[in-house]
Amino acid sequence: MASTVGVIFSSLNEQNIPELTKVRSVGSIPYGGRYRLVDFALSNMVNSGITTVGMITKNNYQSLMDHLGSGKNWDLARKEGGLILLPPYSDDTETLYNNRLEALKGATAFLKKAKQDFVVLADSDAVYKLDYSKVIEYHIKKNADITMVYHEHEIKHSRYYVTFDTNKDGRITELEINSSATGLQKNYINVMVARTSFLLSLIQKAIQCGYKSFGKDILSPGVKTLKLYGYKLDGYYENIDSLASFFKANYDLLNKDIRKEIFGARDVYTKINDSAPAKFTDTAKVKNSLISDGCFIEGTVENCILFRGVKIGKGSIIRNCIIFSENIIGENCNLQYVVSDKECFISDNRTLAGCGLQPYFINKGTRM
Repeated sequence: MASTVGVIFSSLNEQNIPELTKVRSVGSIPYGGRYRLVDFALSNMVNSGITTVGMITKNNYQSLMDHLGSGKNWDLARKEGGLILLPPYSDDTETLYNNRLEALKGATAFLKKAKQDFVVLADSDAVYKLDYSKVIEYHIKKNADITMVYHEHEIKHSRYYVTFDTNKDGRITELEINSSATGLQKNYINVMVARTSFLLSLIQKAIQCGYKSFGKDILSPGVKTLKLYGYKLDGYYENIDSLASFFKANYDLLNKDIRKEIFGARDVYTKINDSAPAKFTDTAKVKNSLISDGCFIEGTVENCILFRGVKIGKGSIIRNCIIFSENIIGENCNLQYVVSDKECFISDNRTLAGCGLQPYFINKGTRM
């Protein structure tokens, strides 16, 4: 494994999921009953032998800091390197960054101090597993300037996507931002590898030329001037870019094959929370659901994901729902296709319903 430093963007594209990012960064969005989205990018780096990781913060990052702590749960509590939280602005400005390029400008001091030869840049808004060391080996083999990781899938909509074509050697020949293309596409997953010195030179050039966008001002024209290569990610991948995709990514965990692919082989690390086991009374009926520690179930739960400390009252029927931690749902309620944020209280005899494409969302701390 070549010496590598990691950089994770904890809160890019938060405007895509305003329901979930009102009170938290993208990386700290809960997932799968006990995880946060940032766990995947961070665990991928640790499992790939990357022991120095800079986490670029933005606004609403209190929950992110609480989740990450010193980085101990990822074996990143180290005297040298380890997990380093980077401020959301550079040394010469107190203005929050608005895009990837501005975030990278703010991380320049961190990258200059890094002794590693290569850098892996990754977003924290997707569920996938990837050995970054193989991407770096590919990058070295191709003598690339930048290697961009992609996943082939049917494009869902034209916003927030970068798609590209490659030749037989893997070199990128065409690149489109916010493509209007449909069908099976090579979709860039916002994971990139470059030499640290090369990335710093790009950032310096961007500052000198007044560039505003990493994609439009660097990657798009770079197809002709830089050696850009694509590396294919095989297997499961889900980008969390809407409430519907968040619902789907969680719901996918009810498929045992997908669950095994995501959590098998290479570990996904997260903050450890010691709590009592879930308790089921004689009236409880649970089918095809993930129930976390500390839950207390008296009603019916089907095709649901319940986070820690959820209480379901007697006579209540909860189907196709994602219920965040510390929710209390009263008796004789009927909930279908509901996403309920943390610490909500739903009184007795309430009926709430949405659908898979548009789940009914309940804001954090709501009492109803």
